[in-house]
Amino acid sequence: METYGLTTEMMIVFALLGLAVILFVFDLLRVDLVGLLMMVLLPLTGVVTPDEAIAGLSSNAVVSIIAVMIIGAGLNRTGVMNSVATSIIKIAGASETRILAVISVTVAVISSFMQNIGAAALFLPATMRISRQLNISASRILMPMGFCAITGGCLTLVGASPLIMLNDLMYSWWQNNEQIVAGQPFKPLSLLSVMPIGLVLLAVILLYFIVLGRKLLPADACLIDEGCMDKRLQEIYGSEVGDSYEVEVPPYFPPQTLEELQLRPRYHVTVVGVVKGGTMRKNLSPTKTTHIEPGDSLWLMSSEANLKRIALDHGWKIKEEHDVFSDVAYAEVSGVVEGVVIPHSNLSGHSMEELQFRELYHVNPLAIVRGDEIIMENINVTQLRQGDTILLQGRWKQFQLLAGKMDIAFIKDIKGEDLRPERTRCALFFLILSLIMALSFKVQLSIALLTGALGMMITGVIKADRAYEAVDWRTVFLLSGLIPLGTAFEKSGAAAFIAGQVLSAVGSPGPLLLLLIVSLLSAFFSLVASNVGAVVLMVPLAMNMAASIGANPVTAALVVAVSASNTFILPTHQVNALIMRPGGYRTKDYMKAGVGATLLFTVALMFCLYLLYPL
Repeated sequence: METYGLTTEMMIVFALLGLAVILFVFDLLRVDLVGLLMMVLLPLTGVVTPDEAIAGLSSNAVVSIIAVMIIGAGLNRTGVMNSVATSIIKIAGASETRILAVISVTVAVISSFMQNIGAAALFLPATMRISRQLNISASRILMPMGFCAITGGCLTLVGASPLIMLNDLMYSWWQNNEQIVAGQPFKPLSLLSVMPIGLVLLAVILLYFIVLGRKLLPADACLIDEGCMDKRLQEIYGSEVGDSYEVEVPPYFPPQTLEELQLRPRYHVTVVGVVKGGTMRKNLSPTKTTHIEPGDSLWLMSSEANLKRIALDHGWKIKEEHDVFSDVAYAEVSGVVEGVVIPHSNLSGHSMEELQFRELYHVNPLAIVRGDEIIMENINVTQLRQGDTILLQGRWKQFQLLAGKMDIAFIKDIKGEDLRPERTRCALFFLILSLIMALSFKVQLSIALLTGALGMMITGVIKADRAYEAVDWRTVFLLSGLIPLGTAFEKSGAAAFIAGQVLSAVGSPGPLLLLLIVSLLSAFFSLVASNVGAVVLMVPLAMNMAASIGANPVTAALVVAVSASNTFILPTHQVNALIMRPGGYRTKDYMKAGVGATLLFTVALMFCLYLLYPL
């Protein structure tokens, strides 16, 4: 085998690669800034041209990610993701393990016929909704989903770029090595040739997270401001106003009105929702005349200590999580906000009872803040003053209505969504159009997805400004900087140098050992460069090595293409980069979970090859 000498360019590439890994591992710099740093240092050191350094910004992968984020936001805007989330919850219930399994398998199946980044990005909004709705940390779900999306690309020959290229690369090698193949005709792999391996790999990765997920994944559910309860309000009012809970009224409870129960004066508890037993009709702004009867479910705002007191005194059952109110008791539908009574407001000098506040606007006053005093008792009959801050709970759409009707200024923007369900068919049309263009007409994925994104903007599914806001630019710049690093790794000969050194060192191994070495090299190159570059480099090398020891060159090439998906240890794969910020992950989280996944992937692959494929 040809050997390669170590050059100055190779040493520079190795140094920059090492710098990037150190910055990732020790969180010394934000990941998107690491990407930009590579984009600057690579041309300055002369290992790539300036055009190659910024080529990542217009690469197929990066443009595809931008487009699919906009498409996902458009689907979210129409309420489609609400329906998807609700369907998954109906199938899986409230179990974190079942939710993880259903989402991961669904995304893996979708990844088998479309690029895994597209499948992951389209399911990201629904996954975030489910985690917020069920109060499950998104970090517990997104990494398993991402790893399964990557693995799902191994179910068919059209699921990932390396497998799409495989037959062409093998045919080219076959044509150039007729003396080795002794005139045997080349037989391309069929669409489902790789499915036995893919199914085993998917099962292994899924079981890995089901069994060890709690130990491997971070538990913090509040890593991104948009997805969490407002921390500032929690710090200020948490001890008084408390948090959101659901309770069930027992059969022996004597019917009483809220006025008779005196929950706020006695316990500092506010009832913000009532569902009568045997019905699903929700009263989300109950008044003092609302009756509480046996079998009712109540949605309360309370501190944990006061909740336990009221449950003990009245025999109410505290539910572990929201059940009846699960569709409204999460951050994208309802929340708590502060409103200030502005100067010359019509609210001044009136009580909320006089204004029929709950009846008209269907929001629930929790407290009045006047100077340093937090008023919780008798707030409905307390006369409001200019400068009073009212702490309110309700659905975002009601706050939007309130903002336009009353003389009150909300301290923060109302973050609720103005859903447009009437545009659902239009949004689905452009999604399906994008998929048909990419799968049936072989239009480049980035162009196909941009067509769908542009269609949604032009037809008003999502406004252009909101579409731009939907793009996670951190992910974009991370990938844009890593792509030229991969280019430098291949262009400088660093990848070929490592492959040549390793394969020369092992001499003439047995077939299974050779395939193991090929698998590890392919995974490494895919991790630090690109999966496409790894396959282009490794397929001819692997087939030559296999033929030289009498092993099956087709099996060796298949190992390269499958191992190019074994990229779990660093957030360099497009899917890992996509879920990094929504999941609140750090590089060390990928390393912690990715090492085990990589080892299991490799062992399962070798096991499948030994049992099912000719060596």
